[in-house]
Amino acid sequence: MADIIPFRALRPRADLAKKIAALPYDVYNRNEAREAVKEDEYTFLRIDRPETQFPEGYDMYAPEVYEKAREMLDRMTADGLFVQEEREAYYVYELVMDGRSQVGIGACASVDDYDAQVIKKHENTRAEKEADRIRHVDVCSAQTGPIFLAYRRREELEREVKLAMEGEPVYDFTAADGVVHRLWVIDEAKAVERIRNAFLRVNEIYIADGHHRCASAVRVSRKRRAAFPGYTGREAFNYFLSVLFPDDQLMIMDYNRVVKPDADFDESGFLRKVEAAFAVEKLGREPGKPQKKGEIGMYYRDEWYRLTIGSECYVGDPVEDLDVAVLQRRLLEPVFGIADPKIDKRIDFVGGIRGLEELERRVHTDALAAFAMFPTDIHELFAVSDAGKLMPPKSTWFEPKLRSGLLIHRIEEPGRRTAAESDFS
Repeated sequence: MADIIPFRALRPRADLAKKIAALPYDVYNRNEAREAVKEDEYTFLRIDRPETQFPEGYDMYAPEVYEKAREMLDRMTADGLFVQEEREAYYVYELVMDGRSQVGIGACASVDDYDAQVIKKHENTRAEKEADRIRHVDVCSAQTGPIFLAYRRREELEREVKLAMEGEPVYDFTAADGVVHRLWVIDEAKAVERIRNAFLRVNEIYIADGHHRCASAVRVSRKRRAAFPGYTGREAFNYFLSVLFPDDQLMIMDYNRVVKPDADFDESGFLRKVEAAFAVEKLGREPGKPQKKGEIGMYYRDEWYRLTIGSECYVGDPVEDLDVAVLQRRLLEPVFGIADPKIDKRIDFVGGIRGLEELERRVHTDALAAFAMFPTDIHELFAVSDAGKLMPPKSTWFEPKLRSGLLIHRIEEPGRRTAAESDFS
């Protein structure tokens, strides 16, 4: 059973929510983040990426950078830009993108459930990527970006969400990218109890997006448990900020591949090798967007091709039967020599939000071929997680993105520590 609890969120004043809410810190590179915060005194990206407040080239991992994040958050709170919820609450969070609504529940999930694999992952994390968020959470004593979780739909939770949405939202704004964000607060005691009990009947929850943020929050919790041996398990640091969505609400976009082979790559027999791996149909200038599982679009030499995966390519394994895994096994490794796509510089990954035009552009500039994938299904993700396995890199692209700074989870600490004193070894 899942221990999903209400909490007293720190959140923006209603008139400032649109100005403060920001895309997740990791969708920006360093230059993009610096540009995004220019002349913007409200955006939460300043707190999520505090190196933007220092001169260009400054060590973004220096202790004073994380102290700056805490200072800005504390100052905005003291100045009344954020308000603290008076009572423990759940939060209904709706996002509308291109007319499609997606509704989840903001809450806090249990570190113990993560350790017990009630909350399941589908990808590994990298220590160097965790380190930054570990310091950020620890020094700010706050989790500022929610983990994107998914569960199999439950009717009793749907009823509570629909009931809440009959009232007026505390936030209702359209972000610069056109995505609508609405938030409702559920703090009535009986409704809170019903939601809590409903989640206690959920046996599996899945990390859809935010593996590094989740792992970082868990490591901060473990460190604080060690520093506070008298903990009861109910302290805020035993939980991490999340928004949980039922499986029928989620949209996974394609995550596409672009291949840049070595200069000595023999291109002469390339199409014959593709035809040996898949059934190939030439489409010419007609865009080759896959319409179903088992189809791959390939752009090569100014033309599109439809590649169809034969039934003999599926082996009954939840990982090996993913289309991205079949492409890797049948073509990328044997033809291009790309054995480990996580580290090989000859392959790039392009999120489906950028469209097929980006694949064409890459082939016209720096790549030999591009491969458009049919999106991984959420139940394929569930099957991989249930089997205790891991997805291939860049298998899923979730849209729309949850905003940072709309819901903040403050965590108690045994004593104020600076970034320099943090030790996560």
